[in-house]
Amino acid sequence: MSEQPAKMWSGRFREPLNPIFDLWQRSFKFDRALLGEEISASKAHALALQAAGVLSSAEQQQIADALDAIIDRFTPQPHKQAESMNADAEDIHHFVEMKLVETIGDLGLKLHTGRSRNEQIATDLRLYIRFRSRILLAHIGAWAQQLVEKAKSMGDAVMPSYTHLQRAEPVLVAHWLLAYVEMILRDASRLEDCVKRLNYCPLGSGPIAGATLALDRSIASENLYFIAPTANSMDATSDRDFVLEYINALTFVALHASRFAEELTLFSTAEFGFVDLPEAFSTGSSAMPQKKNPDFTELVRAKVGRVNGAAQSVTLQLKGLPLAYNKDMQETQEPVFAATSAMHLTTWLLAKFTHSLTFRTDRMRTACEHGFLNAMAAATYLVYKGIPFRKAHEKIGNAVRYCLDKGCELNDLTLDELKQFGPEFEQDFFAAITLEATLDCHDVIGGTARHRVREALEETEVRVQKLIDAYGSVSLNDSTPAEAAVHAGA
Repeated sequence: MSEQPAKMWSGRFREPLNPIFDLWQRSFKFDRALLGEEISASKAHALALQAAGVLSSAEQQQIADALDAIIDRFTPQPHKQAESMNADAEDIHHFVEMKLVETIGDLGLKLHTGRSRNEQIATDLRLYIRFRSRILLAHIGAWAQQLVEKAKSMGDAVMPSYTHLQRAEPVLVAHWLLAYVEMILRDASRLEDCVKRLNYCPLGSGPIAGATLALDRSIASENLYFIAPTANSMDATSDRDFVLEYINALTFVALHASRFAEELTLFSTAEFGFVDLPEAFSTGSSAMPQKKNPDFTELVRAKVGRVNGAAQSVTLQLKGLPLAYNKDMQETQEPVFAATSAMHLTTWLLAKFTHSLTFRTDRMRTACEHGFLNAMAAATYLVYKGIPFRKAHEKIGNAVRYCLDKGCELNDLTLDELKQFGPEFEQDFFAAITLEATLDCHDVIGGTARHRVREALEETEVRVQKLIDAYGSVSLNDSTPAEAAVHAGA
C-alpha cells in the first residue's frame, strides 16, 4: 500500500484519499486570500502559548519572525514581486504550517498546540471582514464626499422628481444627490454594526468544546484588537452569522449603487438629456459610430445580482446545519471574497465617476417648467385661502384638464379663466406657483426648499467628514484601490 501523504489529520487513516476527491475538497485555491489574517492569528496564538508555558520566549520570537518572513515572501510589496503561493496545501492553515516547518523545522509544528482549524478559520474570517469593512467604509466615504461636492456645485439648479416614473414636483438637483448620500450613510452604519457584533475572538475555542490547554484567551483577543473572547466555544466555531450579515450589508450598498446607476442611465438618454456621462466611463458601439453607451452604470446596476446571490448562497449553506463545525461552512468563503471584491472596486470607481458627472441644468429646468409640476403648490395656495385640501385638489385638477385641452400651463391662464374654477383665485396665485415658490413651499426639515437644502448640505457634509475621519480618505488620483491606507484594528 502506498504511504499516506503527510496531512494535518492523517494519523488515524490507513488509506490515501481518492486523488480527485482530495483536489475537490481543498480550499487553498481560494482561502489563500486569508494569508495575512492567518499570520496575524498565528502570532497571537503563539503569544498565548508562551504565556501557557508551551513555548519559551525565544521560541515564540522565532515563530513570530518566521511568520513575518512568510508574509514578506508572499505578499506583493512596492518594487518587489511576491513569491508564488503555488503549493500542495489543503488550505491556508496547512500552507502556513508547511512554510513554517521549511523555515524553522519541528518548532513550526508546536504552533498548532491547543488550537483547531475550526477556530482558526472562524478567526481569520472575522479579521478579513473587519479589515475589508474598513476599506469599504473608506470608499463609501469617498463616494459620499463626491456626492456632497457635486451637490454644492449645483447651487439652486432644479430637476423634475418622479413617482411612477412620471414627473411629480421640481426639486433641487442637490436634494436629489443628497438622497443618495442618506442611503449610503445608512449602508455605512450597517457595516459598522456588523463589525461590532463580529469583533469577538474565537481563538481558544478548540474544535468544539474549548482548548484543552489552560490558555489565557484574552492574550490573543487583545493582540488582535477584538473586544473580548467569544463566550461559547460551540457557537464560536460554528457561527457564520457575521458572514451573512456582512454580505447582506454589501447587498444594501450594491442596491443603492444600482438605483443611482439606473437613474443616471435613464437621465443620460436623449429622451431625458439631463446628464452627460463622462467618456472615461463610457464605451462605443462596434456597429453604430454615434453611440456612447453607459457601460459603467449598467455594470454597477448589475452588481447587486452578484452580491445578493452571494448572500443567498450563504443563507442556503447555513440553513439547517447542526452544531458545531461542518465542512459545508467552507462554501461560505468564496461568496465573501467575490462580494468583497465586487463592492470594493465598484464603490472606488463610483467616487471617480461621480466627480466626473456633468448635468445639463438648462434641460432639467425646462423639464420642470412643463407638465404641471407646480400643481401641488397651486393646491397649497388654495389651502392657505381656507379651501379643504380635497376640494383644492379637485379645483386644480379641473384647471389642469382645462390647460391640457387648451395646450398651456397653469401660469399661462388669465385670472378670469382661473376664477371659473373658484372665486378664491387672486393675482397672488401667479407668484405662488413660480418655480422658486414651488420649491420653497416645501419648507420643512428634509424638504427641497432652497434654504432647507443649504442647511441639509452643511449638516450632511459634517456627517460625511466624520466617516472619512474614522476610516481614511481616498484620493481620486489613486490608480488602484489602496488597501494599505486602511489599517485593521485601528
